[in-house]
Amino acid sequence: MVQYAVTLKNGDWTVFQDGEPIEHGLTRSAAIQMAKDLAFEAEERGDTVELLIQGYYGDMSRRLSGGADEI
Repeated sequence: MVQYAVTLKNGDWTVFQDGEPIEHGLTRSAAIQMAKDLAFEAEERGDTVELLIQGYYGDMSRRLSGGADEI
């Protein structure tokens, strides 16, 4: 399983892969698009993917490949 997350860290939207930051200083929409693109590529390789996206008010949405559910 691979995990991608988009969170607000130190005032910047940051994309994480398996807990490690891979890109920061993005707009929220650019960070989400990057994470979705990476998730798609991982799914194409046959990996199970967990995608976590922080909302503007701190709420988190969670999606697993093959389905979705909210935290």
